[in-house]
Amino acid sequence: MMSANGLSTRIQQFLDPHALAHTPSPFHRLGQQMQDILGDGGILKEVVQPGEGPPVPRDSSVSIHFSGFLEYSDRPFETTSHLKYPRMMKLGRDVTLCGLELGILTMRKGEFSRFLFLPEYAYGAMGCPPLIPPVATVLYEVQVLDFLDSAEVDEFFAMSPVMHLCLLGISCDFVGCRSQTHLFRQEEQNTAPLSMLLNVVDTERSFGNRCFNHSRFEDAKDRYKQAVTLLGNRKAEDEEEKRSIVAGQLPIYLNLSLTQLRLDRPLKALEYGHKALKIDPNNTKALFRCGQAYLELFDFEKAQDYLTMAQANKPFDVDINNLLRKLAIHYKDCLDKEKELCSKMFADFVKK
Repeated sequence: MMSANGLSTRIQQFLDPHALAHTPSPFHRLGQQMQDILGDGGILKEVVQPGEGPPVPRDSSVSIHFSGFLEYSDRPFETTSHLKYPRMMKLGRDVTLCGLELGILTMRKGEFSRFLFLPEYAYGAMGCPPLIPPVATVLYEVQVLDFLDSAEVDEFFAMSPVMHLCLLGISCDFVGCRSQTHLFRQEEQNTAPLSMLLNVVDTERSFGNRCFNHSRFEDAKDRYKQAVTLLGNRKAEDEEEKRSIVAGQLPIYLNLSLTQLRLDRPLKALEYGHKALKIDPNNTKALFRCGQAYLELFDFEKAQDYLTMAQANKPFDVDINNLLRKLAIHYKDCLDKEKELCSKMFADFVKK
């Protein structure tokens, strides 16, 4: 919608009312209030809400909300505002607009900023018909929700692209997994520093956690499985390295157990819960997960055993005590139904 002075009401709200006179273009006015981040005037930035922490790294994966606007337009030509959880995008691959990627690299987690991109940093001389006209300067509003530095993950998997495909579930035969080349690449990963492997695993787990928090449980499961597979393929050189690998496996097994419960797969949840208990037999979360799984399988006695052991570790844990109460109700209902069934059967027998 246009105002009486010919400006978009959206653009006008960004501007100082006293600076509205004697300037030819809304974007020109807005640009006068912004910072030139490259020095050539191609990308101008205004920080609306500062973020915190370090800037977004060059090789990271980012989750952002963004909207793009043409001059004199109140409606975005593209936006993620309708998405509750925008997907993670890999810089250098998924973010195709040059100016947008360079702008993101100046931002921090939680930051909300506006950018003006000249055509050479946006859609060029040709534009992008029918939405973007030729030689168009565009305005982008961007908020960085989160990011993960995945540079080390990229470097690690570059050692073994074939291995990465297999971990993602792509047919090994398709890429010739049984070749000596593949074995060599696996060996190359095994000789990488343990610290690098643990960082890669931690990043994969962080990706899984993000998927889980967004209720994308299948994606979370795949990330966790990839992380635990990487640890399982590592050949420990000594006892200290073995302990580090096992310590890395424990939280992922717990995550996998909970994720399988969310996917209504109690048998799988039980499998990962038992793997966690094999590492730490007294782990409260693992005992609780197994208790949950047995309850969903209607094995009330085993559910009682595991939940009671979990309660012994944490007597005042709300989740454990609530699940024990739920178990008691289910068990009573089950007994009542059995009694009712037996009574009917006995009554029928007496009549006969």
